Amino acid sequence: MEELNRERLASLLGGELPGSGAQYRMAPEARLGPTQPEDCNEAAVMLLLYPDEGDLRIVFIKRNEYEGPHSGQISFPGGMKEQDDSDLQWTSLRETREETGADVTRDNIIGGLTPLYIPVSNFCVHPFVGWLDSTPVFRPDETEVQYLVCPTLSALLNPDNRKTGSFNRGGTVMETPYFDVEGEMVWGATAMIFSEFMALIGY
Repeated sequence: MEELNRERLASLLGGELPGSGAQYRMAPEARLGPTQPEDCNEAAVMLLLYPDEGDLRIVFIKRNEYEGPHSGQISFPGGMKEQDDSDLQWTSLRETREETGADVTRDNIIGGLTPLYIPVSNFCVHPFVGWLDSTPVFRPDETEVQYLVCPTLSALLNPDNRKTGSFNRGGTVMETPYFDVEGEMVWGATAMIFSEFMALIGY
């Protein structure tokens, strides 16, 4: 893989994306890829990167426990598009600032990945890729976020950290591939989005 800097990544994002085939490499076995309905809830997330000692770090959040399908999960910062959001790119920026405290603007967005439909919550998620030139100052929102997890890209790309396990969701046990991120299980839509990112950069 060529050195991954902002310019190289922007060039890759501006070309043909790997798409759903790359996403489904990390899909739970029970996920059959239902057709996206017209009334799905639009949402956006941000895969935010920043350099650290010759590597890159990626920002994940650990969501608080709540009554909902994504309770307690590790995910990218993001959420549902609000009425006042000018577009989905703005949704990703607003949610990232709210949840992590990182100072991100449109200048930090360098492209987007393939939208992904999440049946359990009826969300159509639009992933954007953001780049910061230095380590941000984080101020996580305690009402939504337990803590942040910011692993290195090299750790996430390590094949030893890609695993398969059984997961109980609503009384249903399913087999699912996942990324082991500092002892946390990254699975489902978040893992599928990152899987496309991996394919984009040659993994």
